[in-house]
Amino acid sequence: MHFVDAKGILTGSGGFTGMNIYRGCTHGCIYCDSRSRCYGFTHPFEDIEVKRNAPELLEQALKSKRRRCMIGTGSMSDPYMHCEEKLGLTRRCLEIIRDQGFGAAIQTKSDRILRDIDLLDEINRAAKCVVQMTLTTYDEDLCRILEPNVCTTQRRIQVLEQLRERGIPTIVWMTPILPFINDTEENVAAILKACAHAGVRGVIDFGMGLTLREGDREYYYAALDRHFPGLKERYIRRYGSAYELPSPRAKELQAVFQRICGEKGMLSTPEACFAYLRELPEKYPQTSLFG
Repeated sequence: MHFVDAKGILTGSGGFTGMNIYRGCTHGCIYCDSRSRCYGFTHPFEDIEVKRNAPELLEQALKSKRRRCMIGTGSMSDPYMHCEEKLGLTRRCLEIIRDQGFGAAIQTKSDRILRDIDLLDEINRAAKCVVQMTLTTYDEDLCRILEPNVCTTQRRIQVLEQLRERGIPTIVWMTPILPFINDTEENVAAILKACAHAGVRGVIDFGMGLTLREGDREYYYAALDRHFPGLKERYIRRYGSAYELPSPRAKELQAVFQRICGEKGMLSTPEACFAYLRELPEKYPQTSLFG
């Protein structure tokens, strides 16, 4: 990793503002869109760029805001990568969010977030805190291939359950669904039932497929050659160089998705989930979430 002094930390405006404390990732997920060349990385993706002045920038920015809002993190780089164990920048930023009375929306695949569950609880009691967890496959062996350097699905489900016990609301990103790999009814149904059991508020899906761009595509295809011989050629024949790669089973999988989410009372559209993530009510009684 290497360190930089950033000029700013927050992006966006209105009811939801985002930040990325780190740039790059060490999780090694084979499908990662953040590897795409359009994001302008000038260093190797695994050489994490650390914004060492992120807490100072965040404190200055929040003190200057006229109204409280939700502060999101994790959209481009996971805030709980391996380096967070040593650096603790995410924790310091959460302390500032708590002290300034703002809400937090955190996206991760890592169980390291449990190290900060005390802070998440405090933020949730004073304002609002939502944890977003990515689940792509219920199969543990497949998970170790798709997302090799981070805890597996079953451990992430345990994290969701521990957050539920604290009354901290959660959203699951069930994406991407990879054609010919994890695009089965059994997989989708198993993930959704686990979400319902863990009290997940909503599930985000973008059409049962994945997207590939320059940079991301090459990395993904190299992984297919290593782990699924012959599958790259099948992708090329079916999709060419398309950006959107929907599963051939997308329609039936979407029907399963909507049915189970409806039965279990979980939000099931990106619009509804994002609206919930952005909302920071003046009063936020936890009992209304699960009562």
